[in-house]
Amino acid sequence: MAASDGAAFRRVLDALGREIVGGSRAPGTADTVDAIVGRTGASRSVVREATRVLVSLGMLSAGPRVGLRVRPRDEWDLLDPQVIRWRLAGADRATQLEELRGVRLAVEPEAARRAAERATPEQAAALEAAGARLRAATEARDAVAFVTADQGFHAALLAASGNAMLVRLGAVIDEALRERVPDDAVRWELAPADVAEHRVLAGAIRAGDGARAAECARRIVEPTRGPE
Repeated sequence: MAASDGAAFRRVLDALGREIVGGSRAPGTADTVDAIVGRTGASRSVVREATRVLVSLGMLSAGPRVGLRVRPRDEWDLLDPQVIRWRLAGADRATQLEELRGVRLAVEPEAARRAAERATPEQAAALEAAGARLRAATEARDAVAFVTADQGFHAALLAASGNAMLVRLGAVIDEALRERVPDDAVRWELAPADVAEHRVLAGAIRAGDGARAAECARRIVEPTRGPE
């Protein structure tokens, strides 16, 4: 696909995804490739590729007689990062944030407990190194480095759990972590306490303390009090 076609594909896919997530294309609404070409000005090949992606995400159905139809939300691949981003960008943002928090609360404390039992010295060191990078990014107030280090820490946590299915949820957690990046002076002032919790978690995993690791992971996801 040429660079221009790639840009057109992303534009059309994003526009259609946002329409569906935003509700302007309600479940059951019929559409056609020709109609989308007319609305977007993109080529038929670009539109076909974009609609194929949406079919694969469960957001559209396609058939020789019925054309394209919007499918209800309970049939979407809600764990796909792109679907998550569309929901975060629209009116469904609050619900999506709450659902992401729920996923993290269900996954990360258990991953931390398992990591405390199973992590190799190398995995424990990877967590500590990611925690150090997170601290450096916070001190520098570098938002890009912050999200990279944060995602690296949580990816290392899932890997250390030894559970391949938990690791597969890493892309979902990555999207939740993008929402944690400090974006104003107040949030940067609060960030060191969060960084300290990450360091406590890494230490609990290094020490093999599963209960403490799980509780610390829970506080990171849903902070209610300061670090130990």
